[in-house]
Amino acid sequence: MSVASPRRFRGLLTRVVSAVVLAPLCLAAIWFGFPWIDLMAAIAAPIMLGEWIRLTPGRPAARSLALLYGAAAVVALLWLRHQPDFGRETVLWVIVCVWMTDIGAYLLGNLVGGAKLAPGISPGKTWSGLIGGMCFSAVASAACGFVFERGDSVVLALVGVGIAAIAQAGDLVESAAKRRAGVKDSGRLIPGHGGLLDRIDGLIAALVAVASARLIAGGAWPWV
Repeated sequence: MSVASPRRFRGLLTRVVSAVVLAPLCLAAIWFGFPWIDLMAAIAAPIMLGEWIRLTPGRPAARSLALLYGAAAVVALLWLRHQPDFGRETVLWVIVCVWMTDIGAYLLGNLVGGAKLAPGISPGKTWSGLIGGMCFSAVASAACGFVFERGDSVVLALVGVGIAAIAQAGDLVESAAKRRAGVKDSGRLIPGHGGLLDRIDGLIAALVAVASARLIAGGAWPWV
């Protein structure tokens, strides 16, 4: 067995355990809405913002942008969830797409390997991983439309591809901030596995993007 194999196994195990333990709690908070989703945001927000502060030492402009970005994600989460038209479904859809992006990128990236996506920022990411994440997210997005019985499957699949790209970009933004700050992890919330930002960097970008698109499109986008 190669040296990399145990690391890959531990990485996959971490994702599985996180999904089994944390996913039901997050999904329950989203499903039942107020006050649970608001409580979850109130707990996560200061941790996330504190980690952004840690990643932007001595750079007031970057810190201001990072805090604005993080705050926008919290506002986006709550605004989307409390929408009268498919608010709960929209947040669940975004989270599922981002989760499947992460899983698809990890599986195909490790299986196929190949050219690096951004070697100067995150050496472990590959173009094959990006494609895998896009494919998984597209299928997940269309599946959500089928389950919710709303939206066009082709349109949702294409939007799923976009969410995957945005989530991966969000991941790279955080990776660049960590590299600039000279740290491996955004925090120490999860021993051996980094901070909160290390787990939700892609979700932050996706929430901001989806909320912006829905605000511009109006109605119950993307379900109409």
